[in-house]
Amino acid sequence: MSDDDQELGITESKTHNTGEWYAEVVRKAGLADYGPEGMSGFIVTRPRAYAVWERLQGFLDAKFKDTGVQNAYFPLFIPESYLEREKDIVEGFDPEVAWVDEAGNKELEERLAVRPTSESIITPYISQWVRSHRDLPLRVNQWCSVVRWEATETKPFFRTKEFLWQEGHTAHATSEDAWAETMTRLDQYESVYEDLLALPVLKGQKPDHDKFPGADTTTTVEALMPDGKSVQAGTSHHLGQSFAEAFDITYSDEDEEERTAHTTSWGLSWRALGALIMTHSDEQGLVLPHTVAPTQVVVVPIWQEDTKDDVLAYAEGVADDLDDAGIRVELDDRDERNPGFKFNEHELNGIPLRIEIGPHEVDDEELTLVHRPDGESVEVDRDGVAETVREQFDEIYAKLYATAEETLDDGVREAGDRADILGTLGQHGGYVKAPWCGDEACEEPIKEPLAAEIVMVPFEDDDPRVDGDGDETCAMCDDDAERTAYFAKTY
Repeated sequence: MSDDDQELGITESKTHNTGEWYAEVVRKAGLADYGPEGMSGFIVTRPRAYAVWERLQGFLDAKFKDTGVQNAYFPLFIPESYLEREKDIVEGFDPEVAWVDEAGNKELEERLAVRPTSESIITPYISQWVRSHRDLPLRVNQWCSVVRWEATETKPFFRTKEFLWQEGHTAHATSEDAWAETMTRLDQYESVYEDLLALPVLKGQKPDHDKFPGADTTTTVEALMPDGKSVQAGTSHHLGQSFAEAFDITYSDEDEEERTAHTTSWGLSWRALGALIMTHSDEQGLVLPHTVAPTQVVVVPIWQEDTKDDVLAYAEGVADDLDDAGIRVELDDRDERNPGFKFNEHELNGIPLRIEIGPHEVDDEELTLVHRPDGESVEVDRDGVAETVREQFDEIYAKLYATAEETLDDGVREAGDRADILGTLGQHGGYVKAPWCGDEACEEPIKEPLAAEIVMVPFEDDDPRVDGDGDETCAMCDDDAERTAYFAKTY
């Protein structure tokens, strides 16, 4: 094996060394590099990963705009006095806030926080923009980065000190309108995963002790990774009136009475890229669905000297047809690399579909198509190549989704007591559904030994234990079970 082949190859096992395997895929597939020495927890996002992020961004941004959201941008720095106006958010983020207290050689009169989230800088301006019921609902979103000085172990895209995301903020006349907004955004996040990334998710809400600081309710979509850990994949918060009261978001209703607005905030970060990479990729490298792949198809001509001209001309025609149809295609006609090297390289880089063209395909006016996820090979007619490729895309997407769905379905188990929860999480990982009284103290017997937690409870309408008959007790104590809790280890 040559040095080039070794450099291309993934050497770690996804099953047995998931963390090391993931880091190797991120590096060798050209997704990210680690930040400068002395800046642990920061990454450099390389073009291939950023192109995936842009496609996710475009998909979600279109959904936002179709539902009345306008994009804006707010300062990176937040005055300390702004943060302090909403005490819950200060207490919730204080350990993670990075502060600036000096500019040039001058000490600042007031410390500035590098935004850990933007409620405290956006809400004051919403309060200026809202005067009347006619100004409502008001919806703004910004695509930006935030900084949270994580003390825990960092991992590219899953957990970094600076990360890219979007955060939306809205103001409404009623609590019902704000709740409808909260659920609209949660449904859109679900669509990102299921319709764009081929990842099924669970949808519910965070327990009260783990909701966003200052919120009435935090809703969440949760994705299960192949190693049995859960990813908080996107959150949408019904903030109630706490931020509106702190920042004086009031409006005159139709009777000229002054009312306090109800607000929401919602965000999805590039953690979605981490979930995508870890779920679909394998020990050959990155795997991407066509929906987000920077290059969707690679055409690889295979020739001997006496067939080179015919094969290349045929391959160029195929690539041109695909390009004309709006399919993102690359023609790999490099002379200095053999076909085997090319196949390995494009598999490592996650190109969903490979078209192989040799003298046989030219003579028979056919194409050989190879699916990236499983290596399935099909021979098809040359005519109508764009339509055929799109059909193959759908098949590949369905394969990816089905595999991830099986992981999720197999990863949800039930338990009735602490020993069952600990045993199931310790042996299998995944989600363990258990009856819960609602007391945060009953999370600790699981959290302490396993570093697992309650990641989600179903919505009340979906939870049969809400308004139950009281015969079932909490898995941790003798109190009545009021909710169903999903316990899991997390990223």
